[in-house]
Amino acid sequence: MQLTPIIELLRREPWLRPFFLARAQSSLGTGAGYVGLLVLAYDRLESPWAISLILLADFLPTTFLGPVFGAAADRWSRRTCAVAGDVIRAIAFVAIGLVGGFVPMLALALLAGLGTGLFNPAVLAALPTMVDRERLPAATSLFGALADMGFTLGPALAALAFLVAGPEEVMIANGVTFALSAILLARIPFGTARAADRRDDSRSLMADARAGVRAVRGMPGVGVVIVASASLLLFAGLFNVGELLLTKDLGAGGAGFAIFVAIFGVGVTAGSLAGTSARGLTEYKQRYLAGLLLCGFGWLAAGLAPVYAVAALAFAVAGVGNGLVLVHERLLLQTVVGDEFLGRVFGLKEAASSWGWLAAFLMAGALFGFVDTRVLLALGGFGGMTIAAAAAWSLRSTWRTEPQASLAPPLPELVDALSPEPVAERAPSAV
Repeated sequence: MQLTPIIELLRREPWLRPFFLARAQSSLGTGAGYVGLLVLAYDRLESPWAISLILLADFLPTTFLGPVFGAAADRWSRRTCAVAGDVIRAIAFVAIGLVGGFVPMLALALLAGLGTGLFNPAVLAALPTMVDRERLPAATSLFGALADMGFTLGPALAALAFLVAGPEEVMIANGVTFALSAILLARIPFGTARAADRRDDSRSLMADARAGVRAVRGMPGVGVVIVASASLLLFAGLFNVGELLLTKDLGAGGAGFAIFVAIFGVGVTAGSLAGTSARGLTEYKQRYLAGLLLCGFGWLAAGLAPVYAVAALAFAVAGVGNGLVLVHERLLLQTVVGDEFLGRVFGLKEAASSWGWLAAFLMAGALFGFVDTRVLLALGGFGGMTIAAAAAWSLRSTWRTEPQASLAPPLPELVDALSPEPVAERAPSAV
């Protein structure tokens, strides 16, 4: 049963309970805040550009600074980076609710994106040193599933909130959830970065970020995962933009669109929770590739669906695939990348994903005005399955056995940057 490993995790690792409580409530706030943010942006600018600009602001910091955020997570305390990310987002969202005007709102949305960019690589890199290795799949799966549930249930909470309050109050509430998360995380033992790296202030974070990018080139399979996941988002963007158009084409209306979104969210959560039963590097790879394939197949089936019910089933399949990709790409990286580079690798992955989303939204906006919705969705599905096939071929001889040691390469240019001290596997005390 998929929940059994999670129950065992929370029983065996009691200090993680406040960690996941922080994740759960902030994810609900994020899901509700997403709706409130778009509503408030449109109210203040009264233009579709308001929504586009706000969405861009959320991931632009990670697009350009992802490896730098990851370098910070590798150099300094990952708990400090995560708490700082939450504090930044708390300030940004509370200020959005209190300050009028679209331009200040856009600047604050960029600030919130900076907080997200700092938070994600720090937490994902810390997870392997926060739990025993055999419980890492459960921890990583639960971390992702809580975010998925937040984006599924959060909009419903926003709808209820709008009955008694406005989008400004939803923004303030979202900020409060990040403040609570920061308070909870500040009291939890986190994994450590290498002590020598934290003491060495002679290098810039940019130099550390470049070293991380060079290191990835020598890590078998890691670059393939980063590129494949980012490339998949090119077609995921077509799916996200086209789902509302498909709903109208099937005659389902707004209620049908809401059901599509809910079904997809449930599928993503199920796919994420499937990671709790994964055991070993080979299985992580197989499930990651299966997720890529299911995403493409689901998008293709949605584009070809003759009736609403078939399309709904296709959405569920694509959602499961999405969840499988998210959790197992993280497990692959957490398993094969040495602790001294893990923050930078996740920062690079987040940056590549942001570039994928940026290209996807620009491409979708240009194409849907000239190409039939169903044709584009089908092409997106074919593209997704092509990425799955290419990734499977590229990884055919990689990760057949469990790693015996860190796969970080002994690059000559990094020798002076690395300490001979061993990497901590567990961090039972706070840092």
